[in-house]
Amino acid sequence: MSGTTPTSDWDELVTSALLGTDRRTPPAGVAPGPDAPAALLDAAAVHTVRRRAGLRPAAARPRPEPAPPDERRELPEPARRRLAVLLADRAAPAGSGGRRGTAPDLTELLPQWLAAANDRGYRAPASALPALLDAARARTDLRPPALRFAGPRGIWLAGLNAEWKFALRGTAAGTALPAPEDREAVRRLWEEGLFAERVALLGSIRAHDPAAAAELLAETWAAERAEDRLMFLDSLRTGLSDADEPFLDRALSDRSRNVRATAAELLSALPGSALAGRMAARAAGCVSLDRTAAVATIAVETPHECDAGMERDGVVPTAPSGRGERSWWLGQLVEATPLATWPGRLGGRTPEEIVALPVADDWGDELHAAWCRAAVRQHDPEWARALLGAPSQPPATGPGTSSLAERAKLLATLRTEVRAEWVAGFISAHGLSEAFQLLGVCAVPWAEPLGRAVVDALDIARDAGSYPWSFSGVMGLAERCLDPAEASRLELLTATPDEAEGASPGAGGYWSEAFQRLVSTLRLRAEMHAELSS
Repeated sequence: MSGTTPTSDWDELVTSALLGTDRRTPPAGVAPGPDAPAALLDAAAVHTVRRRAGLRPAAARPRPEPAPPDERRELPEPARRRLAVLLADRAAPAGSGGRRGTAPDLTELLPQWLAAANDRGYRAPASALPALLDAARARTDLRPPALRFAGPRGIWLAGLNAEWKFALRGTAAGTALPAPEDREAVRRLWEEGLFAERVALLGSIRAHDPAAAAELLAETWAAERAEDRLMFLDSLRTGLSDADEPFLDRALSDRSRNVRATAAELLSALPGSALAGRMAARAAGCVSLDRTAAVATIAVETPHECDAGMERDGVVPTAPSGRGERSWWLGQLVEATPLATWPGRLGGRTPEEIVALPVADDWGDELHAAWCRAAVRQHDPEWARALLGAPSQPPATGPGTSSLAERAKLLATLRTEVRAEWVAGFISAHGLSEAFQLLGVCAVPWAEPLGRAVVDALDIARDAGSYPWSFSGVMGLAERCLDPAEASRLELLTATPDEAEGASPGAGGYWSEAFQRLVSTLRLRAEMHAELSS
């Protein structure tokens, strides 16, 4: 179109404006000299008008289909206002200097608000959907609860904006799944749906008829991409049962190594599976009681080779750098062996008695680490509790593992109240410095003994004049996880304490701010839940 600005002229103007006329010769038509900056801006204004005037109108698009209905109930008005505040605050600039002040951090309360709203079956207000999708785009941890709350209308809206395309591939939240009995609709969605919709459909069918789900998956298995086959297998973890064994056994011969490994892992989590039996037979030949020792001792004989049968059952033959091959094979065999094998193999002892036995030739750490992984994989709380040992015992001398990450996994297999009681005992004995990972697996809100142990440990650190920022992670967890009913009891800790001799300068003021923020956050959480319950 005549009269429009060529792209090259526009690019020259932008480049000159960014670099400055003193560092780059202005483009043609802009006279150099002291007036060049103003002339450059005038030229840019003229070219901007020309560019806009020269745009051709786009062809009209068909009107989009109406948004699907969402039959969930509406939010109460106070909760609607609270959501607007939480979504508006997420874009607020962070404070400077690392000092957070006394105001609650609303961005950290948004996930909890969404979880509570979803639990109560509310639907997102239509006016909040754009901000909700923006929040989910910026924070991947928000996506599952945000998209579930957004529901089918949020998915519909995401299809109209390329910036929200993550919602279309990342989840089937809010998608109306066909009834398991509607075979035609099930097959159509299975063959044509988005991957996330297919995963959700598979879960729905499994809950209704596991055999039908396996049949559905087997029909298209050979044509699926390797990464999709892996995700489908991973979805079988929920509701895994002996009925899944035939399908998983066939997957042991899959052309993808990752698929084979996942199938073997899932089969080993089924104590009655043929694979678990094969692994138990192999491991039994490696671990036994030493009948010649003066006291009961576990003897270990590592495998001499990794044969084709072991590889098919998921044993990785090549050890990581710095790891011996035979110990690597041993760990994988024991990890995949049903834990019910060991009491009969080791003299009828209980798990607690077994992990207390000495292990010959310094194989104890390797054996216990494999048992820890087995307890997590098989979700065995009795073995997990035995491997954790007493919470007062120093981590380095515990019966199972000194790794806090592994201990956190073991804790996750225990009942909620047992888990909280164990972590409370650990904090009382060892303080908070090593407890952060353990706290992360405890149910929210924290049970009273655990909450009291955390607050008492923070109070001790405060009285000792410790650096308060060293406990900022635990304090942040407390804001999100303490029972809001604790707010009144914490009021006494909001006062600025006298600085003890040798205390960090200014620590008292920081501690006072931290406890004020904790109290105000707990009270705000209580208000949030009350608004959602109205």
